[in-house]
Amino acid sequence: MNDWPEGWSGGNRGDEYGRGSANAQPESARVMRQVRRGPQAPPYGAGVPPQPSYTGGQGYDEGQNGYGQGGYDNNGYDGYNTGQVYGGGGPGGPQGPDGGRGPRRAPNWRRRIKWTAITLVTLLVVTSVATYFWADSKLNRDVDLSKVIDRPEAGDGTNYLIVGSDSREGLTAAEKKKLHTGSAAGKRTDSMMILHVGDSGDTLISLPRDSNVTIPSYVGSTSGKTYQNTGRQTKLNAAYAEDGPTLLVRTVEYNMGLHIDHYVEIGFNGFADIVDAVGGVTIDIDKGFKDSYSGADFKAGKQTLNGEEALAFVRTRHAFAASDLQRTKNQQKFLSALAHQVATPGTLMNPFKLYPTLGAGLDSLSVDKDMSLWDLASMFWAMKGVSGGDGTSMNMPISGSTGGNLVWDKAKVKTLVNELNNDQKVTVSGN
Repeated sequence: MNDWPEGWSGGNRGDEYGRGSANAQPESARVMRQVRRGPQAPPYGAGVPPQPSYTGGQGYDEGQNGYGQGGYDNNGYDGYNTGQVYGGGGPGGPQGPDGGRGPRRAPNWRRRIKWTAITLVTLLVVTSVATYFWADSKLNRDVDLSKVIDRPEAGDGTNYLIVGSDSREGLTAAEKKKLHTGSAAGKRTDSMMILHVGDSGDTLISLPRDSNVTIPSYVGSTSGKTYQNTGRQTKLNAAYAEDGPTLLVRTVEYNMGLHIDHYVEIGFNGFADIVDAVGGVTIDIDKGFKDSYSGADFKAGKQTLNGEEALAFVRTRHAFAASDLQRTKNQQKFLSALAHQVATPGTLMNPFKLYPTLGAGLDSLSVDKDMSLWDLASMFWAMKGVSGGDGTSMNMPISGSTGGNLVWDKAKVKTLVNELNNDQKVTVSGN
């Protein structure tokens, strides 16, 4: 009985693996012969690239030596004569120059730029929002203007009352000595200004602390008791010393007839900290002066003042013949220079300067309960505009003095207030 498949019997067995005899075949070859390869087997050509031909008596030529008959004829296997080798040589094969990964795709720069831009914008928005809420939380909204009674009607534009107090709160004995503040208890106002922000130009008006004013009827900020107007006249800064910000606002409104929308106050220490945080403020001093009371000792010319020097500059009045009037002019000049310095790209674009400056400023400010960061920013940019020549800075018009107090020129003040209420360009000049 013949156990071999058709085409594998008889004399063909000796030639299946070349030209040797059957006895010369390896054992593995004889075992492999017993696997039937019929037409039903799937062709290797379905997924295997053509392989090289071994012709010339070496084994796999078509139709010879047992592989051209039966199972290994032309049923899809003639591709073995094409000369191609499975898995080799091509760029995508294992022997390709890139190890089989194929050619590397060029980077999509448009896509990269797009996503980089989206990431930067997102980061900017998140940082801005976080900074806003951080800064908003640091505002000390402890002045309640709702306690001010009998207020004049509000006009066009926005009016800020900006106050620099001589509060020593938080200062050590060494700091008081260094800043020449003295050790007086309580708080007084060393500077008072009204900033009007409107469409017809911004106006900064200094109110001399020695201005002669009438203390009107008012409700005590802590007692809630009503104090009637007795016609008592005193210096403007005495109103602040008597009952704080609310009485000061009430007194300014009563004597001017101008509605105050927002209140902003800063003390000695906070002022010096802001100047130091911004890296000093450059200012041009027209004429040198000294003052043992404030510690001022300045030569004429352009110079950069640190916090201690800046505080001495804005507080000095005894060195000037015009006393408080000259001091208010110096205060305006310095505050405008400070606003300009803070608004430079070197501060705004440098987080190592911006955040310490914001922190120092916001920590030291006392504002009214309705003040927002947008209101504060509007005030700041208006002051910067005034320093750049886009607005007007002036002292309150003065007609004379009485008992050492400066008397306002009532006619000019009335015209000034009317122009501010109607948001008109100011035509009145001050002293």
